Amino acid sequence: MSRFVLTLSCPDRPGVVAAVSGALAEYGCNIAESQQYGDPYEARFFMRVEFTGGDADGFRTAFAALAPEFSMEWELHDKAIKPRVLVMVSRLGHCLNDLLYRVRSGLLDIEVVAVVSNHPDLRPLTQSYGIDYHHLPVAPETKGTQENEILTLVNHYQADLVVLARYMQILSENLCAKLSGKVINIHHSALPSFKGARPYHQAHSRGVKLIGATAHYVTSDLDEGPIIEQEVARVDHTHDPDRLAAVGRDLECLALARAVRWHTDRRVLLNGGRTVVFRS
Repeated sequence: MSRFVLTLSCPDRPGVVAAVSGALAEYGCNIAESQQYGDPYEARFFMRVEFTGGDADGFRTAFAALAPEFSMEWELHDKAIKPRVLVMVSRLGHCLNDLLYRVRSGLLDIEVVAVVSNHPDLRPLTQSYGIDYHHLPVAPETKGTQENEILTLVNHYQADLVVLARYMQILSENLCAKLSGKVINIHHSALPSFKGARPYHQAHSRGVKLIGATAHYVTSDLDEGPIIEQEVARVDHTHDPDRLAAVGRDLECLALARAVRWHTDRRVLLNGGRTVVFRS
């Protein structure tokens, strides 16, 4: 039986849930899961509904007519269609390896359509999964050309999402704008305190007691886009910089995988500079 996901946001007011459930019932759809949240600070309402059966095309037409009454922003997705994901990496392969394993083992219901890197190092890993690998070197004087090639690949593969799995290059404001809401990044939680090279050595020298990782949407504000997921671990004086980095890599894998799963399962809704995440 076909299964669909409806997501929406609108100004918070009485009658939204009744209108949505009524429209679904009218077209013979059965609600399998429903989550909603009213933001008291923004006076905005968010909803995610999974439903099965019924006349989806009829519902889509009816809902398009209903939405203006509530000033809704909404999307309807068929869960039978796997989201297409393009992954970008540099030399560190732990996040890429983790994502590819999760896809192959059925833990992530997505299709990784290609991997793009500014280095050739991870070609063997990528091709062992039968996935196209594109080496696009970049230098300050060629950044514009390289980003045009990235955009060409996104369009060629019809990618729904771009994942920066430790891609150690800053995307330009122009590319961020063209892919707004469609790029997820992962970084260690030592930011913004410990910027630049050797962050875990900096953290070690300060005697930090917590380290973690943050997965967020990419915007033109470096590492400050809306946060989707964070993971944290307690550490102590016995953790040298190498051990801190090893723990950090595991946390990055976990946070990124969750963020990708929730985004591609249509569980993340943007709320200005924040997100509403309807966790499974």
